[in-house]
Amino acid sequence: MEDMLFYDRMQFAFTITFHYLFPQLTMGLSLMIVYFKWKFLRTQIIKYNDAAKFWMKIFALNFAMGVVTGIPMEFQFGTNWAKFSELTGGIIGQTLAMEGMFSFFLESSFLGLFLFGEKLMGQKLHFLTGFLVFLGSWASGYLIIATQSWMQNPVGFEILENGKFVLNNFGALFSNPWLLPSYLHNQLASVITASFVVASIGAFYLLSKKHNEFGKLFLKTGVIFGLVSSVLVAFPTGDLVAKNVVKYQPVTFAAMEGIFETEEGGSEIVLIGQPDMEFKKLDNKIAVPNVLSFLTYQKWHAQIKGLNEFDEKDYPTNIPGLYYSYHIMVGLGTIFIGLMGIAAFQLWRKKLYTSKWILWSIMFMLPFPYIANTTGWYTAELGRQPWLVYNLLRTSEGASPTVSAGNTLFTLLGFIGLYLLLGMLFLILAGKIIKKGPELQNS
Repeated sequence: MEDMLFYDRMQFAFTITFHYLFPQLTMGLSLMIVYFKWKFLRTQIIKYNDAAKFWMKIFALNFAMGVVTGIPMEFQFGTNWAKFSELTGGIIGQTLAMEGMFSFFLESSFLGLFLFGEKLMGQKLHFLTGFLVFLGSWASGYLIIATQSWMQNPVGFEILENGKFVLNNFGALFSNPWLLPSYLHNQLASVITASFVVASIGAFYLLSKKHNEFGKLFLKTGVIFGLVSSVLVAFPTGDLVAKNVVKYQPVTFAAMEGIFETEEGGSEIVLIGQPDMEFKKLDNKIAVPNVLSFLTYQKWHAQIKGLNEFDEKDYPTNIPGLYYSYHIMVGLGTIFIGLMGIAAFQLWRKKLYTSKWILWSIMFMLPFPYIANTTGWYTAELGRQPWLVYNLLRTSEGASPTVSAGNTLFTLLGFIGLYLLLGMLFLILAGKIIKKGPELQNS
């Protein structure tokens, strides 16, 4: 049973990790594409229109990969997690169906019109199709996170005698206090990814002395969007998400921050440290006294419960994984603010385009927003364990009893091989689009 559960979780973790590499770019990029198109309508400068069309090619490629890698996850609800689907399908089935029927079809339909319908529709309608693509992608994220938020903080339901969850308050599903902070935090994180991708390609063009006009445009736009989104991800959205964890999942918060023992007189914030699960302490830690209490409760001496206050059976399943995921996310977020802040300052001084060390830094930072987004999701999901529905349905109770560990391992290896090929294909196609670059047309 333990092997079966382990491989079920590994398979879903692998497929969803690979899948989310693509939506995190499309959601943020859709906003920037709308910005480029809006700038063209306002100024009639043709390079903005060409920029929108160039990035929509990258968007379309990402969107296709997201669709291909997202379909297997839907099937896993019926194969590996059939018991979970049976018990909670009356609730999560509604948001997942709405995401597929409304958001996905809105996004995909108008994506085609944006790619191929500019001459037929005219510029204003072309802008509208781009805006609807953006609306569809962000609505899709909203409905997915509404599902995840219900699993983190279940509301508006009742449990029948047969153990099934049914929704008795539809409005509660979308007024869940967990939902809005998580949604805004996630969407702004996707804008960070898009900002670094756009800025990195701009830096690459400037360093290689190709497409200089677009290099400057992409770099400037990416830096401005990146700085704003990086700050907003930390505060207020990240702060609000953390406060939700403190309120609704205090044991998770203690594990995230590495608080093994309740500290009298205020809790320190740990900058560096390694969890030692045998002796329940942090090794080699570097910490600042009382700061965590202030950030959490705005009181320097507020008490935050440690893991010693809770039953061990309710501890997060993988405390080191949770701790490291959270600290990697926060650490990278701090670096993003610093780098984009310096880049924005150089932009203001009109020295950004010739500051080679900043151009190289931005270009090589390209993969790190993906890492930060991935570890952010790991923090959310590892923090909820050992529950599928927090405090109500354990992960071990949601797995399919008839799917063997061997079958799951076999298909997991198949997914790894297939996704490796898909990833290589994606990099080749994206590389060709970037190498060709946008072309400045005559107005």
